[in-house]
Amino acid sequence: MVNRKNYILYIGLILSALIVLVTVFAPFLEPYDPTKMELSQKFIAPCREFIFGTDHLGRDIFSRVIEGSRVSLSIAVTVVFFSALLGVVLGMISGYVGGTVDMLIMRIVDVLLAFPTIIFALALSTMLGTGRTNLIIAITCIQWTRYARIARGETLILKNAEYVEAARSIGNNTVQVLRKYIFPNVVSKIIILASLDIGTIILYCASLSFLGLGAQPPSPDWGVMISESKDYMQYAPWLTLFPGLAIAISALAFNMLGDGLRDLLDPRMKEMVRTD
Repeated sequence: MVNRKNYILYIGLILSALIVLVTVFAPFLEPYDPTKMELSQKFIAPCREFIFGTDHLGRDIFSRVIEGSRVSLSIAVTVVFFSALLGVVLGMISGYVGGTVDMLIMRIVDVLLAFPTIIFALALSTMLGTGRTNLIIAITCIQWTRYARIARGETLILKNAEYVEAARSIGNNTVQVLRKYIFPNVVSKIIILASLDIGTIILYCASLSFLGLGAQPPSPDWGVMISESKDYMQYAPWLTLFPGLAIAISALAFNMLGDGLRDLLDPRMKEMVRTD
């Protein structure tokens, strides 16, 4: 019998798997070219031929929502990968070496965490300019701090463990100790945080793209789709409804997955990963 406590994990896993499958097989699921314009077919309400309707340029919204999953998920996964890589490396070094190195890295983390994530990303995106690459850089520059804080905390606990001291005594250097004995014990918490972050970053990307600082038209990014359609909401609400639902469902799915993994693997992380 399924444990009721695991329902969130199973639902999140199923929804996340469906989103990933849609992303992978997007070219085969799209009935029309998501960027092709047909002005003679603009503002068609949802029907049998166009199940999500068409936009102000006659583009099929269903195809654009499907293609948008590839844009949003690829950006989110890229940001999570580089944030985790940078944060874990700096966090483990900070916790293991200590002293001035620890103080310097943690003061940088404290300064960055003093800013709301979306505000910092907005300011940095404005400085760097528009485009997916700059959007990834902007969010990564603030998101790595969460991974650094968790990696440092775990390293501080583990570096004085008996098996780590034994590893040092037989000649393992700092890099070997971190790689062989500390990182394997940190990785489970990083996986939990990464799964939680994907949904959050999808929201950040959509918000910045809506403001014109992320992906640019004619890219079928969900934030771009809502931004392009906001002037037509009164008489064509489906233009913003479906990309909005895609954002909400994706964020919910990965948040449920992360919550389920956290409760299953390490309930103590509930306070550590609380949104700043």
